Amino acid sequence: MKVVVADDQPVIRDGFAALLEAQPDLWVVGKAANGRELVEQVAVAEPEVALVDVRMPVMDGIEATRRITASGDTRVLILTTFGLDEYVFDAIRAGASGFLLKDVTAERLVEAVRLVGEGSMLLGPGVTRRLVEDFGVQRAAGEEVLRLTPRETEVLLLLGQGWSNAEIAASLVVGAETVKSHVSEVLRKLGLRDRVQAVVFCYERGLVTPGVR
Repeated sequence: MKVVVADDQPVIRDGFAALLEAQPDLWVVGKAANGRELVEQVAVAEPEVALVDVRMPVMDGIEATRRITASGDTRVLILTTFGLDEYVFDAIRAGASGFLLKDVTAERLVEAVRLVGEGSMLLGPGVTRRLVEDFGVQRAAGEEVLRLTPRETEVLLLLGQGWSNAEIAASLVVGAETVKSHVSEVLRKLGLRDRVQAVVFCYERGLVTPGVR
């Protein structure tokens, strides 16, 4: 899997690149210090994933993300200092596939790059909640979803992506029993028989994108 790393801080850029390059299935094909360099390198190398810092000179990560996702199949994984940074939401609107905090563990970084490259979305609970509010997911999905609480709506979106209870619990930072309770309520309120029907429900209403885990 080919990856381009973009960050205006050389230590961070080189560190992330070295970590990814050490993996047998990842190949760092470029390193960029600003958004313009990133866009140019992506156009030439056509990587599966671009690991992109939000704040960069010349062209920021948001505009670079917009150009990359509009012109090719490269998926963008955003790097940010703050989990609820307003720039993260702008980047997701621009087409980013997820975000990571810069203090992420080495294992999580590698896992995230692989998941995004394979088509998954990586959205923390705070981002999911804001997307629900900002994009009117509940209204777009119809009257049924209006019966759900914000947290239940988050659970529904993750169910729609095929997440297991354990994965949902880890993402929302809650216990397994809490997730099980939320899932039961979601299914009951929407009149769904099982998790498979929840996935179908999300696809039919455009809440998840085909090909996204």
